[in-house]
Amino acid sequence: MPAYANPAAPRPGDVAGTLRLLAYLVLTVTLIILDHRGGWLSQARAKAQVAVQPVWQLAGLPSRLGRSMRDDAATRSMLAEDNRRLRNELLVMGARQARLQVEAEENARMRGLLGAAERGGLDVRLAPILDVDLDPARQRLLLDAGSAQGVRQGQSVIDAGGLLGQVIAVTPGTATVLLLTDLDHAVPVVVARTGVRLVAYGIGRSDRLELRNIPVSADIREGDAVVTSGLGGRFPPGFPVGTISTLRPDDSHAFILGELAPAAQLDRGRDVLLLQSEFTPPPLPTAEPAPEPAEPTDATDAAATELVP
Repeated sequence: MPAYANPAAPRPGDVAGTLRLLAYLVLTVTLIILDHRGGWLSQARAKAQVAVQPVWQLAGLPSRLGRSMRDDAATRSMLAEDNRRLRNELLVMGARQARLQVEAEENARMRGLLGAAERGGLDVRLAPILDVDLDPARQRLLLDAGSAQGVRQGQSVIDAGGLLGQVIAVTPGTATVLLLTDLDHAVPVVVARTGVRLVAYGIGRSDRLELRNIPVSADIREGDAVVTSGLGGRFPPGFPVGTISTLRPDDSHAFILGELAPAAQLDRGRDVLLLQSEFTPPPLPTAEPAPEPAEPTDATDAAATELVP
């Protein structure tokens, strides 16, 4: 460049930019000084944050919604799992409680059986029930005890309430019991209050026996207890058979029919008692033979000869 050339003159745009920069610097220094002395910029920032808070809330809404949905889904899943687990535990506890209730009732019946045997001083044997047949035409029990355990045909069977029936068939391992309620069964009984002798017949129902051909003049009433009479030599006397529930005239109105509620629990329980000692009926009284006339002796004959004229 020649020495005589003048330096380039500043352009208007550069001068304006420089002035703006200087103005910004002055403004910045002024604001810093004012903020340092009065703190009004902090207040302005606080107000600005309050003003833009809805914007931030709106901007963060999708994220919060997504997180809430994930939490709700996890909570529902956890609640559903807890609910399923609690239902299963409730079912198990219900089954256990039902089983304990059954065991408690069975223990109570067992204590009743043993208590009845002890109170009566009976020689009995406990026998579990294998099967129950309560068909109207066939009322039977199958016991888990047989001849190998000393069970014999004709043995009386009882429970805590009273007489159940008798053993009619025996194998080495099992025994069949004919219940009182069987159509083919009849037991001689006596009314405990008055001593009236009757016969209780089975009618094929586990909750009822029948008393037939009761004389109209018999001293018998509803609520009377009926026990075995011992006649016939099959059942020992004095065992409860039932309680008279109803009395009504028969078709001919010449006799009374009675319904008897069994004393024994024929349709429940898992064990029965077998009477071990055999019942021997008392011997019937026999008429004493008439004394034979004495043969006359010689002295008697002589005396009689002397008296004869």
